[in-house]
Amino acid sequence: MLKSLIFFFLLCITSLHAEIDFEKLDKLNVKALLVKNLTSNEMLYSKEAQREVQPASLTKIMTTILAIEQGDLNRSVVITKEMLQVEPTKAGYKEGEVFLLEDLIKAALIKSDNDAAMAVAVAVGGTLENFKSMMNAKALEIGMVNTVFTNPCGFDIGNHHSTPQDLLALAEYAIKNSVFNDITRLNQHTYYALNTSRKFVAHTHNQLLNQYEYAVGVKTGYTSKAGPCLIARAKKEDRDCLIVMLNSKENRWKTAKEIFEQVFVPKQDVLASL
Repeated sequence: MLKSLIFFFLLCITSLHAEIDFEKLDKLNVKALLVKNLTSNEMLYSKEAQREVQPASLTKIMTTILAIEQGDLNRSVVITKEMLQVEPTKAGYKEGEVFLLEDLIKAALIKSDNDAAMAVAVAVGGTLENFKSMMNAKALEIGMVNTVFTNPCGFDIGNHHSTPQDLLALAEYAIKNSVFNDITRLNQHTYYALNTSRKFVAHTHNQLLNQYEYAVGVKTGYTSKAGPCLIARAKKEDRDCLIVMLNSKENRWKTAKEIFEQVFVPKQDVLASL
């Protein structure tokens, strides 16, 4: 009897998902949803983890982490005609304008500007085709075995696709980089073209950063095929959680906040209810 009680006690204090409302999460109108406790490396909830999905601008996590890892973020990038041949969202650069690579990375991550993402890709890869090869090579390197990238922005072009599990792997890889983390927690970034002094302000689409005090990133996304997407991370005390939400018909910010609050129930509160 004593051994049974000890086992039950240990189970309670080591499990951080005792308050996860599986029934409620099952009813959410989302194509896919993953919730992972990064502190314990435990998958708390998984829906359609291997389903093929369109990643939309979550793609830019790969685009920017490749640029960050290459380094030399203070180098200048001259905007070319090729970099401007994208659909909105756009910063509105002009051919011949010059920017710091770091500013382009921030514009791509924070505001999700497609001209910024394309500029990053061409600057880092030398050519767009070479950068796409870099994206797919890195994807395989980090275990994204069911992903194909056809562009650095997230457009639904050709066979551009991923899975929730692969996108989780991408996010987990990227958040190991402190520069990446510092950028994705920003609400806005002001920067200037080096040769014209034109001012740009990149405002985040991630409303969770303003609505939830423990939110620390990472990226939103949307296309007509992908629907509203979100990879969100929050940290509270010693607890760290990552959510991947794809094609959500729910309020992404409210839903993510509610999930985080379930995960962040302190252990002592769980024990007190026994």
